[in-house]
Amino acid sequence: MYSYSDFDEAFVRARVAQFTGQVERRLDGSLTEEEFRPLRLMNGLYLQLHAYMLRIAIPYGTLAPRQMRQLALIADTWDKGYGHFTTRQNIQFNWPVLGDVPAILQALADVEMHAIQTSGNCVRNVTADHFAGAAADEVEDPRPYAELLRQWSTDHPEFQFLPRKFKIAVTGSPNDRAVTRAHDIGLRMHRNAAGEPGFEVMVGGGLGRTPMIGHTARDFLPTADLLPYVEAVLSVYNTLGRRDNKYKARIKITVFETGPVEMTRLIEERFAELRPLFGGNDQRLLAEIREAFAEPDYRDAPTEAHDAVYKADPTFRAWADTNLATHRNPAYAIVTISLKAHGETPGDASSAQMRVMADLAERYGHSDLRISHEQNVILPHVHKSDLPALHAALQQARLGTANVGLLSDIIACPGMDYCSLATARSIPVAQDLSLHFEALKLEHDIGPLKIKISGCINACGHHHVGHIGILGLDRAGVENYQITLGGDGTETAVIGDKTGPGFTYDEITPAIERILRAYLGLRVDPAETFLQAYRRVGLGPFKAALYGEEAGKDAA
Repeated sequence: MYSYSDFDEAFVRARVAQFTGQVERRLDGSLTEEEFRPLRLMNGLYLQLHAYMLRIAIPYGTLAPRQMRQLALIADTWDKGYGHFTTRQNIQFNWPVLGDVPAILQALADVEMHAIQTSGNCVRNVTADHFAGAAADEVEDPRPYAELLRQWSTDHPEFQFLPRKFKIAVTGSPNDRAVTRAHDIGLRMHRNAAGEPGFEVMVGGGLGRTPMIGHTARDFLPTADLLPYVEAVLSVYNTLGRRDNKYKARIKITVFETGPVEMTRLIEERFAELRPLFGGNDQRLLAEIREAFAEPDYRDAPTEAHDAVYKADPTFRAWADTNLATHRNPAYAIVTISLKAHGETPGDASSAQMRVMADLAERYGHSDLRISHEQNVILPHVHKSDLPALHAALQQARLGTANVGLLSDIIACPGMDYCSLATARSIPVAQDLSLHFEALKLEHDIGPLKIKISGCINACGHHHVGHIGILGLDRAGVENYQITLGGDGTETAVIGDKTGPGFTYDEITPAIERILRAYLGLRVDPAETFLQAYRRVGLGPFKAALYGEEAGKDAA
């Protein structure tokens, strides 16, 4: 993984020193909260319902074991013994005391981490496919490009005060595991007719109150042109983006109001101006960055032991069937560690669990950890012979739940338990759904399913692209949960369809059960997934299950 240069080290330490002085002035009253707010947001510090919240960047989701252990230390020393991994591959601490934040930032700097640009109207943490560098379907490891974008965008003088926050996601595979089409800029690598790698560039995606799928500005962009093209997109947006209304300030609205054809023309025009100015400097930097992302020194060992345990142990087999993905090296597997044990808070990890995962990454995973946008942790390189021992260790730490990609592998924002913007609870809904279907023993029968829950219209839980999306709203002081169906966050991305009137907190779990029992009754065979069945039959049968036969006829 990438290690800080002398410049990175000096830059981060200077920011810590600067913010330390700002915190001191806030505590002694020299700065009012109104004056302090933009300063703290530039350093990832929010004021939530009950306390401050510090959001720490995990660039493109990549962590070293020593960094994971430092997060555990921070959790124990300055928080309440746990952290929350987010849908942007960050980690949040929900209970820091303001006076302790400078010490936390110093501790982060000690392991080459920071909280810069995890808030504010700037380019946020660049996210990437959590299987990067390991996936069998990958064209090229996208992390060097993500690191190039990180270095270019950090404290970029032109893009620190954009009309609104700006999010970039990149995947090196044709199969999209980074939800690229729902980002301000989405980058999906594929090959042209000549076999050369390049990016499909999508612009203007985003969720929130006006969900949109990104428009393809370039079907194929040579990798060498990535930085000037991204800068062209941001330059045009910075000029055209609205600053009169924050609800219409995202680039998706700029694309919609300008028109995708005209927006693309302006981007291409600006790109033609910028491209010669780079002079190959970005490519020289990219070449240096690539050296930090060399493949691990794969171990050559037999895999028969794994095969024997798989046949003999049904518990291991269930975990292997759900939590493992195909690695480019046939002797290895990609392991997803579920942070979704039934009844637990999605995305939360205790300090003890963080230390276990760091130890296991060193012992079995070539010292490589990833955070997924689905709020799980990945060991991307595990030799198959080590999988039984790894699984046993994960089970002891309550990290061995065999549910990745199933119903209880729910994405959920913090909701009204923590967030000052939330209008409804998310975490208890996720917990109740998980426990309810575990008790019914239906999860494995239902099969692949992505449920995503947001506690407000800002859609941090990505509910718009959930196979089943749940949006919590406030209706006259009562929590009301709207349901969408058929959403998809992959390369075939689509916004889910609204089913109709919402449900109260007590009604939402029975409503989801009605939807899924309807699915079990109409699928053509057990191999037909919920999303496939929905695309085949449409909203009607599910609306009928929710609201009655007449509603289903209306939908049809």
